[in-house]
Amino acid sequence: MLDSNRLDGKIALVTGAGGEIGAATIRLMVARGARIVAVDRDNSALERLKPDSNLIAIEGDVTDEESVRDYVARARAAFGRVDIFFNNAGIEGPVHPITEYPLADFRHVIDVNIVGVFLGLKHVLPVMAAGGGGAIINSSSVAGLTGTPGISAYNASKHAVIGLTRSAAAEWASKGIRINSINPGPIASRMMASLENGLAPGQGNEMRARFSAMIPAGRYGTPEEVAALVAFLASEDARYLHGAVMTIDGGFTVV
Repeated sequence: MLDSNRLDGKIALVTGAGGEIGAATIRLMVARGARIVAVDRDNSALERLKPDSNLIAIEGDVTDEESVRDYVARARAAFGRVDIFFNNAGIEGPVHPITEYPLADFRHVIDVNIVGVFLGLKHVLPVMAAGGGGAIINSSSVAGLTGTPGISAYNASKHAVIGLTRSAAAEWASKGIRINSINPGPIASRMMASLENGLAPGQGNEMRARFSAMIPAGRYGTPEEVAALVAFLASEDARYLHGAVMTIDGGFTVV
C-alpha cells in the first residue's frame, strides 16, 4: 500500500509564492501539515499569504544568485532542512513575432524562467541532499511541449525547464531526490489573462473562448487543481516518479 499524501512535518520552499498557483499550493500544503518558506519578488503579494510560525515569507529574486543563496540559507536556518522545493517563479513576457521581439525582453524571460530554475536547483540540491533527500517540482507549461506564435521566449524557456528537469533527475535520483516537472495548460490566472490580451489586444474574452473551445474538458483549469498535482508529487505517494513531465491541461495537448 502506498503511503499517505500527508506532508506532516515537511519543510517546503516555494518560489513565485504570490502568484495564483504558488498561493494555492501553499494553502494546500499547509492544510496537509507542511511548513512553508514562501519567496516572491513582490512583498505585497507575500503579505497576503499571512505569514505565521508555519509560514515564513521572504522577498527574493530568483535571477540573482546572492538572493537565491540567501533565501535557501534562511530556510535552512529557520527549519533545519528543505524537504520540498516548488521551483515555480515565472513570467510570460510580451507577445511579439520573433522578428519584432525585443532582445531585452527575450533575455528577461529566459533569465526568470530558466536561469531562475537553474539557480534554485543549484542551491537547494545540496541542502536537500544533506537532509537525506526530498522532492523538487519545476514549473514548465504545455508551452514547453508545443509552439504558439508570438510567445517564442516563453515557449523556449518552458522547453528548457523540461530538459533541465530531466538532467537534474538523472543526476540526483541516486541521492534520494525526486525531480519532476508540471506542465499546466490554460489556467484561470493573471498570466493567462495577460497572454489572452497580448495575443488579441482588446479581445481577451474572445481569445479565452477560443482557447476553451480547444480544450476537451471545455474549460480552463484552476490554480487549486494544479496545486493538487504539486502536492501529490511532493508526497511519498509519488516516490517512484523521477524526471516525469506531468501534463495537467484538460486534454489540451492530446487533440
